Amino acid sequence: MGECKLYLGVDVGSVSTNIIVMDSDLKVLEKHYIRTQGRPIQILKKSFKELSGNLPLNSRIAGVGCTGSGRELAGAITGADVIKNEITAHGIATLTFLPDTKTVIEIGGQDSKIIIIRDGIITDFAMNTVCAAGTGSFIDRQASRLNIPIEEFGELAEFSKAPVRIAGRCAVFAESDMIHKQQMGHGVEDIVKGLCVALVRNYLNNVGKGKEILPRVVFQGGVAANKGIKNAFEDMLETNITVPEHYDVMGALGAAILAKKETDRAGCTKFRGFDSLEEDFTSTSFECDGCPNMCEVVEIKVGNQVVARWGDRCGKWGGS
Repeated sequence: MGECKLYLGVDVGSVSTNIIVMDSDLKVLEKHYIRTQGRPIQILKKSFKELSGNLPLNSRIAGVGCTGSGRELAGAITGADVIKNEITAHGIATLTFLPDTKTVIEIGGQDSKIIIIRDGIITDFAMNTVCAAGTGSFIDRQASRLNIPIEEFGELAEFSKAPVRIAGRCAVFAESDMIHKQQMGHGVEDIVKGLCVALVRNYLNNVGKGKEILPRVVFQGGVAANKGIKNAFEDMLETNITVPEHYDVMGALGAAILAKKETDRAGCTKFRGFDSLEEDFTSTSFECDGCPNMCEVVEIKVGNQVVARWGDRCGKWGGS
């Protein structure tokens, strides 16, 4: 049997780290979801150690792509072939498997985004990283307050006969309004439905404001597993919503696809190997005083050797 080429996709976010392994046919063989817990270096090292033991004996990592807010860090540790932003990674993954997509709705634990695609090209996008009311953490918090397992939250909304209206422009006000509705005696399923609608209304009024949302609409990110949210989007947009098979790791999948394209072109990979990940990585920062920008430069070291720097606007340190 010949050698099997595999590709790693790594998406490091503030809440979770997603890692996928796919083969040359873009089939996902492994996918891992891990809480980042404010320790991205340790989480990556632990995840890769577990992952390396699950790969076929005749396989090798032929390419690595990184995305997410911690993409530079992940790229430095792994020796990534491609480091791309979340918009590009999510867009390429969606277009690869659903090429007729015109709108991508992505809602994660701490942020949400919309990607507008026309004729197979990303033409516009918007992100929300400020207010929790349009993210998964909003639903997690309310599910906990209602003592409902988050896995049952979306299905419970389907039993609602008279959903209540909950103010969803602010997470704090929404929680107060939800408590008020409980005290008024509204059924829990009607409150849950109201919360789902509130999140969707907040998303469309903020992230989707001014955007032309055309079908096909693809819904991805961890919140896409919530049927109540999906149904609320379909009701408000008056169109069917597609949830892809790998909705929860589309960023990592896009990074892996981009890595395959890059290594096919270059003919080799920069992957440092699983053994090298056992080394002690340290992250420090310093302020560059070379100009009035006073950029904070992040520095990654293995022992005393600097392996990567980023954060400067002019490129003075980024090429180090």
